[in-house]
Amino acid sequence: MNRPLPFDPIARAAQLWEARIGPSGTMAAVTGVMRVQQIIQSAVDGALKPHGLTFARYEALVLLTFARSASLPMRVMGERLQLHPTSVTNIVDRLERDGLVKRVPHPTDRRTTLVEITDEGRKRRETATVAVTEIDFGLSGLTERQTEQLTDLLTKVRRATGDFTE
Repeated sequence: MNRPLPFDPIARAAQLWEARIGPSGTMAAVTGVMRVQQIIQSAVDGALKPHGLTFARYEALVLLTFARSASLPMRVMGERLQLHPTSVTNIVDRLERDGLVKRVPHPTDRRTTLVEITDEGRKRRETATVAVTEIDFGLSGLTERQTEQLTDLLTKVRRATGDFTE
């Protein structure tokens, strides 16, 4: 975006919606979430680009770092990242091409291939983490408590739509 508008376009749209269509609360909330997603995506992409990563590839490196053995089957990666198998394959292909992960045979299941983070992958994840945490993952303007509240609210939506069970 080039420069800030002199008014809030989402609030203006909500007023018009209210006058012409009906209650605008949900429309304004969803439009706000979508706009904030654009803002966050732009900030995170900007922080990760110098490290040769997208957010999806960064998430995969973080996931592998969190794994006890620093490796996971691709199927498990897809489940945890909530991605289609084709997307996981594309992410792993790119990370492998960049030397950040490697595919290794599963020690007990010949049908399964593990994805293992390399030392270079660990280093890249560390430097990229510094970059995204320095910008608070692009989520600025909130206190720590507000960020927790936002997370709680978004979790309720995710749970209600069947994103996970507890």
